[in-house]
Amino acid sequence: MQPVVIDRVRIFDGQSVVGTGSVECADGVITRVDTGSAPSPSPSALASASAEVIDGAGRTLLPGLIDAHTHVFGAESNLELALAFGVTTELDMFMGPPEATRALCALAGERHDLADLRSSGLLASAPGGHPGVTMPSLPTVAGPGQADAFVAARQAEGAHFIKIMVDDGANHGMSLPALEPATVTALADAARRRGLLSVAHVSAVWSARLALDSGVDVLTHLPLEAALDDAFVGRAAERGRAVIPTLAMLEVSAPRPSTATGVARSLADDPRIAGLLPDHARAAIAEGHEGLCVEHPLPAHDLRHALSSVARLHRAGVPVLAGTDANHRPGRACPVVHGVGLHAELALLVEAGLTPAQALTAATSAPAAYFGLSDRGVIAPGRRADLLLVTGDPTTDITATRSIEAIWRGGVRFDREAYRERVASHTAA
Repeated sequence: MQPVVIDRVRIFDGQSVVGTGSVECADGVITRVDTGSAPSPSPSALASASAEVIDGAGRTLLPGLIDAHTHVFGAESNLELALAFGVTTELDMFMGPPEATRALCALAGERHDLADLRSSGLLASAPGGHPGVTMPSLPTVAGPGQADAFVAARQAEGAHFIKIMVDDGANHGMSLPALEPATVTALADAARRRGLLSVAHVSAVWSARLALDSGVDVLTHLPLEAALDDAFVGRAAERGRAVIPTLAMLEVSAPRPSTATGVARSLADDPRIAGLLPDHARAAIAEGHEGLCVEHPLPAHDLRHALSSVARLHRAGVPVLAGTDANHRPGRACPVVHGVGLHAELALLVEAGLTPAQALTAATSAPAAYFGLSDRGVIAPGRRADLLLVTGDPTTDITATRSIEAIWRGGVRFDREAYRERVASHTAA
């Protein structure tokens, strides 16, 4: 693997811009980061040392993006699409059957043309509840006494964390049984004993409170019917919890988007994105209505409530992690598409009140740290060479993340032009 040097580039290391300088990678890892404390080797000197030298003037180098909430559905094409838009790691929040999940995680670990993958595998839900009511073969948890065995089974299947469904079906026009508080507590405790994070899908204020009070580590989604109050936010901060808002999904699910067209919906028209979108993905972004987390919105549902909750959580010091709930796949027209959706999530986090740099942290070093991915998410010597080079400065204009110049996954450059040509040929056909 030929060493690579990105020279004269603005470096965002996962938390802040550390300066303009050069980053060297070899054998899949970052070997040197120079921000001016020592004289930078000249391009000719670097070239003579057999490295490929890339001029990064006017560009910004970021860690590869991490989408902290997706649903891959076993589709390799979703992981390729994610990587084409700079997402080098996806955290999948429900996939099965277990043997297929293990196989795809292993494949993604080996191939440099796919985003890397971690998954919860099968999720915990109440008998007859959401989503098991439509999936009869899905294992369920009938009470606290079954929690330990459930978590043990998921860990044996290779789950990287435990997903818990705290949902009564109301957002889907149903009234379904939900997990009891004691059962959620038992699941979170069982996961913690085995060294696994627990992640709770929450659907409303009541379920967010239940998950928080039951000791779940991460809450994903935010209520649309009301903003989280100060007491909730204070408890979340004190207990060291994290939140994955999935604003991109909430925006397309809410009756009133954040703008006239919606940030997520407008991606299909962005020239920085459109040329790499397969037809099915472009149509899903523009017109799709499948796979929404709220299928039956109520008059009180408003994205502004979720944006307000993000602002309050962030101000209180609760880690906010960027995740999209992307669950599109060919043949399933979900408007939140892998890879692309994270660029909408970043813009919505900024709309909620994070600075662009803080939003970038939410998609790089923060999820890596919280989910124990200690080898990535930061530009530093010894870390994986998962890198994203973009034109402009996304710490001042968050949409600059869409102006992608190059992507490396484990030090191997993704052939974005070949991908663009395949997309164009399929479109023409």
